[in-house]
Amino acid sequence: MVINKAVKKSLRIAYGETLTELGKQDENIVVIDSDLSCSTQTQMFAKEFPERFFNTGVAEQDAVCLAAGLSTCGKIPFVSTFAIFATGRAWDQVRNSVAHPKFNVNFVATHGGVTVGEDGASHQSVEDISLMRSIPHMIVIVPSDSIETREAIKFAYNYNGPVYVRLSRSNTPDVHDNDYNFDLNKAKVLIEGIDVTIVSNGETLYEAIECAQMLKKVNIDVEIISMPVVKPIDKETLINSASKTGAVLTLENHSVVGGLGSSICECLAENYPCIVKRIGVNDEFGQSGKAEELLVKYGLTADKFYDEVLKLVEKKNSK
Repeated sequence: MVINKAVKKSLRIAYGETLTELGKQDENIVVIDSDLSCSTQTQMFAKEFPERFFNTGVAEQDAVCLAAGLSTCGKIPFVSTFAIFATGRAWDQVRNSVAHPKFNVNFVATHGGVTVGEDGASHQSVEDISLMRSIPHMIVIVPSDSIETREAIKFAYNYNGPVYVRLSRSNTPDVHDNDYNFDLNKAKVLIEGIDVTIVSNGETLYEAIECAQMLKKVNIDVEIISMPVVKPIDKETLINSASKTGAVLTLENHSVVGGLGSSICECLAENYPCIVKRIGVNDEFGQSGKAEELLVKYGLTADKFYDEVLKLVEKKNSK
């Protein structure tokens, strides 16, 4: 795995570009945005296909209902806004108007997690994954780089049913190879190890890889699993890794309640009970600050993960 740390790419731009490419191939694709197309990058699609782009203004509930109706007419809607609005303000419509009838609507929400930055707690969604994975029929995906984002959007286009894709505001280095193939049912082991399993997605996956490289210097071999699909969870890859290492650390830019860590704990509790430590936002709201400062504030950096792995190894060896 070769990662160019100096080159960081926008997941939102990757989304906008991919959406526009798909729009050239299929005239049934329509895009609905709630007055945030410059931020979500759906403006690319709007410029190319203005007749297939709908701006509902700050009326997210209407955006979801419009998408539901269009999906019944053979259209393939992509609904975009900030994660806090797509999953919070419009949750009732997502549940009852889209998921319950299992309509073919794609929700691609941007600005997930505390790295929204200076906008503060009102705009920093740390609950969205929990909200969406609790809805029946909903697929939940959290890409970690531009490559995975492109492939996740292509998957959503081809999938028949409701999909939630959560993108970060921050730019990240590409951690996947260009030949990466998105598989709904299969996570990817990026680094093999025997001491501790780290499972992550989104922005924290890069930090996990940095952590693994740091730990290598003290002879601790960490296994890194990229788990972009929070629902349905890849039980087989997770259980195989946990049975090898005996200890699991989950990392996410989301609340520890109901997100990736919760999903991992549920799976292992039922199939392979072992030591698990969840790292994320600890049942609190975000606050205003620069994205990099907030990652440090909430312990979402390689240095913090390093210390937690050492504690896990010590705990495992003391049993």
